Amino acid sequence: MKKITLVLGAFLTLFFVACEGPAGPPGLDGFDGAQGPAGADGSEFEAIAFEVEIDLTANSGNNTYEFGEPFSAHSIELFPDDAILVYRLEEVDNGVDVWRQLPQPFFTDDGLLYYNFDFTLDDYKIYVEPDFDSGLVSTDLVLDQVFRVFVVPANLGLSSKMDKSNISAVMNSLGLEENDVQKIKLN
Repeated sequence: MKKITLVLGAFLTLFFVACEGPAGPPGLDGFDGAQGPAGADGSEFEAIAFEVEIDLTANSGNNTYEFGEPFSAHSIELFPDDAILVYRLEEVDNGVDVWRQLPQPFFTDDGLLYYNFDFTLDDYKIYVEPDFDSGLVSTDLVLDQVFRVFVVPANLGLSSKMDKSNISAVMNSLGLEENDVQKIKLN
């Protein structure tokens, strides 16, 4: 008797759960709104690359050599989630540029130094930070240095997919060609 009650209860439960009521009336059509204002020019989302040839200046108070300038010097506006990548021209090998991503350690006879950078929404700085007296840094490591700076817009969504250690892969991911790089000599 208990089994019949259990089977009947299960059947009735399934029957009521599976029931569906009639479809409701269709909804009203919405109004087509007026055309909105024109959007911002898409150029604000393009990646930008520029190259600077510079002399880094001694800052004995910080035991560093540094160079800095505002992005506005290149008519660039950074947005809060944008990032920058910086590369140093290490050498030219058989006519081919060899670039190294910063931060970059460099070993000298006097010790270790780093090429490094930082940035805000307004400016960027490139540093040489030795772990020894900055007065001992060879001038060929701080004069006539070439750096390539990439502004990577956050909305491109490429930052996690990009091989940032390879400058060619970065340029391909950002859709940039060599002739897109603005070259500036500041020394």
